[in-house]
Amino acid sequence: MNKRVRVRFAPSPTGPLHIGGVRTALYNYLFAKKNGGDFLLRIEDTDQGRFVPGAEQYIIDSLKWAGIMPDEGVGIGGPHAPYRQSERKEIYREYAEQLVDDGYAYYAFDTSEELEKLRKELEDAKASNTSYSSKVRGRMKNSLTLPADVVDQKLRAGEPFVIRIKMPENELVKANDLVRERIEVNTSTLDDKVLFKSDGFPTYHLANVVDDHLMEISHVIRGEEWLPSLPLHVLLYRYLGWENTMPLFAHLPLLLKPDGKGKLSKRDGDRLGFPVFPLLWKDPVSGELSSGYRESGYFPEAFINMLAMLGWNPGTEKEIFSLDDLVVHFSIEHVHKAGAKFDFEKAKWFNHQYLISRDNEELGCEFEKLLAQMGVTSNFDYVVKVVSLVKERVNFVHEMWQQASFFFVSPDSYDADVVKKRWKDNIPSLISDIKGVIRKIEPFTAEAFKDSIHHFVEEKQANMGSIMNTLRLSLVGGSFGPDLPVIAEMLGKDEVIARIEKALNSIKSE
Repeated sequence: MNKRVRVRFAPSPTGPLHIGGVRTALYNYLFAKKNGGDFLLRIEDTDQGRFVPGAEQYIIDSLKWAGIMPDEGVGIGGPHAPYRQSERKEIYREYAEQLVDDGYAYYAFDTSEELEKLRKELEDAKASNTSYSSKVRGRMKNSLTLPADVVDQKLRAGEPFVIRIKMPENELVKANDLVRERIEVNTSTLDDKVLFKSDGFPTYHLANVVDDHLMEISHVIRGEEWLPSLPLHVLLYRYLGWENTMPLFAHLPLLLKPDGKGKLSKRDGDRLGFPVFPLLWKDPVSGELSSGYRESGYFPEAFINMLAMLGWNPGTEKEIFSLDDLVVHFSIEHVHKAGAKFDFEKAKWFNHQYLISRDNEELGCEFEKLLAQMGVTSNFDYVVKVVSLVKERVNFVHEMWQQASFFFVSPDSYDADVVKKRWKDNIPSLISDIKGVIRKIEPFTAEAFKDSIHHFVEEKQANMGSIMNTLRLSLVGGSFGPDLPVIAEMLGKDEVIARIEKALNSIKSE
């Protein structure tokens, strides 16, 4: 590559950051690090009408939690500051007026009523293009149709205006895309997009081209929803005299609903019960809460690994990658063209893989916090031992309580299905007799417990499965949990006997 790789993630602070946006940031970060380049965070807040308080900080916090740390940008600084577009207004006006002076753009003074009238007329005429385009601009109120002195008078009087690009009438715009390859669009299908608005702010189209040039961006890696804007952006680079330094483009596939029919949305997450945002979000107006991956118990490493595989693969069967591994293996060439269906079960699978690889003491610290919330205190070594026994059975740390509560508190209820299946005939009598066997076990180890129960079953010519499952019911309240002799050793002789007696009294009365 001839020039230093510099990429940017440029979200708008119009609400919480969607996981599709996090993936875009991730791919930019991986590409920059793979090529020894820079990753920038720029906030594109030119649409002041859609600005949402707190959204910018949410973006920053989300990237920090995910470990996608910018080299420069908002909250960090750098040689191209400011990185917030609302603080760069005068820069864009200069370039917008340059385009007008060079004949590539024009002032438009049409009112909203006039624009609505135009749209309705075009719709009624069943026109193929119902927007403000080369076909209709000649009959609108702009600097292409008005005398120069009238235009000057309107500008001096402060009359509201926008600056629109003067789209060529019939020109083939060609561009290369690193994901989509060759793209060709005829300008006859495009409209005269607004570049500079009446409120003094640029639109995304002008601002992002100007900023990418001034910030020396080498590659623009963004979502495919911006693909229709590519011809316009290519023309802006040409008209501003920057065609030779225009960045390379890569448009990423969409994240799709689980059924593959349409873009993944918050509504899908609400309907199917999974987050679509990295962190918990509280709407500043309605107060509505939207769940986040962090609060749902995901490790940031698992979250990032999961996102990386949605739209990219390394060309091998390997699926588990640390962030450093992803930097080594990532390439734009392996980004898919087709949209990636979101699979929430797979997302949980990724978290499970990272959980079981975690050090037991580290998980023990996390589980201890949960125990404290439940009002439970215990010896840390005991907690670590419990974690080692149940972590293979859960996807999240918070699920450990459901799988391991019986290690800390005696069950207050018993699974009705298991009771119906196991607690019958002479089983209660045999379970009562087992108490005497257990009292004699010394030392009270898992192996000794197992041997004693086996000997008892043989002596009574009972069914081993029925006895062991009923004992499990008595100790844990159901038919789950790790190896029963291990549970017994962990609980201790006195607690095992106490729980058997409790079960005999409780279940008998049901």
